[in-house]
Amino acid sequence: MKKTLTIAGSDSSGGAGIQADIKTMGALGVFGMSVITAVTSQNTRGVTYIEELSTKSIITQIEAIYDDTAPDAVKSGMLFSKDIIEAVSDVLKSRNKSPYILDPVMVAASGAKLLKDDAVSYMVENLFPLAYVVTPNIPEAELLSGMKIESQEHIDTACRQIKELGPQNVIIKGGHFNGEESVDTLFDGENYYEISAKRINSKNTHGTGCTYSSAICSYLALGFNLLDAVKYAKQYITSAIIYGADMNIGSGSGPVNHFFESTRNNNDGTISFGSCTCG
Repeated sequence: MKKTLTIAGSDSSGGAGIQADIKTMGALGVFGMSVITAVTSQNTRGVTYIEELSTKSIITQIEAIYDDTAPDAVKSGMLFSKDIIEAVSDVLKSRNKSPYILDPVMVAASGAKLLKDDAVSYMVENLFPLAYVVTPNIPEAELLSGMKIESQEHIDTACRQIKELGPQNVIIKGGHFNGEESVDTLFDGENYYEISAKRINSKNTHGTGCTYSSAICSYLALGFNLLDAVKYAKQYITSAIIYGADMNIGSGSGPVNHFFESTRNNNDGTISFGSCTCG
């Protein structure tokens, strides 16, 4: 069985962070392992407290995994501070040989900061060169590229600027744009690929970024190339958002339905995924 590792923060409400990552990995048929970097107190309405773990705890968690069950793909989410970034980068440099997906989690949907201001440049310097792919959303891509993004042309330019920071590939997620389609852009240094799906108007979007990057991580571990991994991950997150409405959890931004496959089978036993196109 293929193995995946998520290095991220814990979400007490179960919708994002480590919990969303593990749910996604399990739903997609890989064995998910975790390294917790910080514990957050949060629910569907927001984050009320964050406590980061010691670097010793984080380092020993990662080393324990690589000593026995090295992952076929690894992702990171909330890293929170310079000390945590340094600890993670040091171990990955020396131990990791599999694709590394970096989700540069900076701000929660509620507005809570999930990465300290002085840690952004440190993350770029220490982790971007290790990344097989980075997956910023529009606000994160604006911060990383230093430009305002208001069009597809802007996205293409930002992709190229972020690529120059060191990662092998860049995906800028288009969920913060308006329009009937949600378009993500993958840039591999030469070619741009637009992966689109119908935009879903839903309040159930808590943990979408974590879920999407974990799905990409899972498909890469299963042996798919990056473009196909992104396409299938887009289908998965689209369906998870659609069927999140069935759960009606919380009074704020509710979670997506990671296990929609087990609750939304067709009469013939097949699964209905959200549609997705790539151009």
